[in-house]
Amino acid sequence: MTRRYFSEAPIASAAATLDGPEAHHLLHVLRATAGTAVTLFDGSGAEFEAEVIACRRSSVELRVLHRRQVDRELPFSLTLGVPLPKGDRQRWIVEKAVELGVTRLVPLVTQRSAAASEKHSASKLRRYVIEASKQCGRNRLMEIATPAEWADWLRLAERSADGRLRKWIAHPGRPPLLAAEVGGAKPSYVAVGPEGGLADEEIAAAEAEGWTMIGLGPRILRIETAAFGLVAMLALPR
Repeated sequence: MTRRYFSEAPIASAAATLDGPEAHHLLHVLRATAGTAVTLFDGSGAEFEAEVIACRRSSVELRVLHRRQVDRELPFSLTLGVPLPKGDRQRWIVEKAVELGVTRLVPLVTQRSAAASEKHSASKLRRYVIEASKQCGRNRLMEIATPAEWADWLRLAERSADGRLRKWIAHPGRPPLLAAEVGGAKPSYVAVGPEGGLADEEIAAAEAEGWTMIGLGPRILRIETAAFGLVAMLALPR
């Protein structure tokens, strides 16, 4: 199995050039030489068989041999809202969201968000997305949206024309989902609150906007565990 690399530039011809972190890995970790085979993807949904033709000081030139359209996305759009914790836990959430097929991740700002004042680096989060996509085989990048206040998140989900939109928020003490509620390719917006819990007024505002509160069991879960459990209920049966 060849190594996967991400091309920031759309691949539209028989030639491609990698630079930045991707070229660094090819040059200094894989120690590529002319003829080394790799797989490229550019976020368009396709992947490309390619071979190295020249190694420069900080870039790699490749010849594209074959293009194939490979769809590894969910059959519906899935948006996850989550207050991002600090450090490695933040990276873990992004990685698992990518692996499970989340379409868009929205960092949430709530009353009790532990990292509400932290400025999340868009470039850092995007790099996490790229690395996870390389590993799991996705050919489209999960979108990282700009952070949203709770009230903005509640209004983000617009009802689809056929009324099939799912809007779920994980909250302790609420009834779990029934198996029948999980099935179906419906556009979905799901969210978890901060480890301090959502404030009463945040819960009331969500319910007033038509969101459904669901339980994830009797134990207290960390943010990343709750996010993984909620998304997995929708994504893994696909």
